[in-house]
Amino acid sequence: MRQLTDISQIDFNKMDGLIPAIIQDAETQNVLMLGFMNEDALAKTQEIGKVTFFSRTKNRLWTKGEESGNFLSVVSMAIDCDNDTVLLKVNPVGPVCHKGDDTCFEETNSGNDIQFLSYLQDFIDKRKADMPEGSYTTSLFQKGTRKITQKVGEEAVETIIGAMANDNENFMYEAGDLLYHLIVLLTHKGYRIEDVVRELKKRHK
Repeated sequence: MRQLTDISQIDFNKMDGLIPAIIQDAETQNVLMLGFMNEDALAKTQEIGKVTFFSRTKNRLWTKGEESGNFLSVVSMAIDCDNDTVLLKVNPVGPVCHKGDDTCFEETNSGNDIQFLSYLQDFIDKRKADMPEGSYTTSLFQKGTRKITQKVGEEAVETIIGAMANDNENFMYEAGDLLYHLIVLLTHKGYRIEDVVRELKKRHK
């Protein structure tokens, strides 16, 4: 995916100053809506971190949610191969459609729960890149391999104890801790959870 880093990458001439903007949920991967942006709308979107379109009916910039409060918070922006379309991955606040539906295609915006692992991986990647103070994940990265592997080992033992004790609630809680710390370790070592999936796919007959 080609990330959009500079508005000058965009060719606004093909559609008289407008480009299509595809809006996709960053977590569920569902397409939420399609809008249009001019250069000013794209610049404002980058500036405020909320999707802003050029309204062809109102003939002005329009930040989605400015009246309803159902904003689209930008996670990432990418550009297509022809430099005339942008893909924005977002976290929606409330329904996206003005009719009250989750999407403008009358779909329920839900995904397979397993998709959350990719979202969590992206979140941990961002923690590693930004290293915000006060974050537990940040503290793990700061302490390095020895501390992270120690936590993976501790959570593995706790998961086994929960399983052996037939304590399903504790078992699931500790399994969640184990998976989280494993993703942190993968990230620390320069990998992602998807790399583990690819390894499993190679082994699958």
